[in-house]
Amino acid sequence: MKIYLTAVIKAKEEYREEVLETLQNMVRETIQEEANEQYTLHQGIEDHNQFIFYEIWKSEEGLAKHNEQPYIKAFGDLINEKLQEQPQIYLTQLI
Repeated sequence: MKIYLTAVIKAKEEYREEVLETLQNMVRETIQEEANEQYTLHQGIEDHNQFIFYEIWKSEEGLAKHNEQPYIKAFGDLINEKLQEQPQIYLTQLI
């Protein structure tokens, strides 16, 4: 079953560029993963500190493997210091 994932990330103002660079690297790496079908990054128009990922994964197993990649773990290292809050993650299925 395909997994549709939306992630909302809010960077602290002073770390916005650093967080953006990390997120852009995640895109470059993730689109090469076999289990990935779509992985797009968006930035808020009104709030430039807000970033949203829209992702489609071929399977739960593929998403789990993605979450173990070093570039995803590098993002995890930023969360407590450089984000306003924990990322909001929404896992959905197409109906």
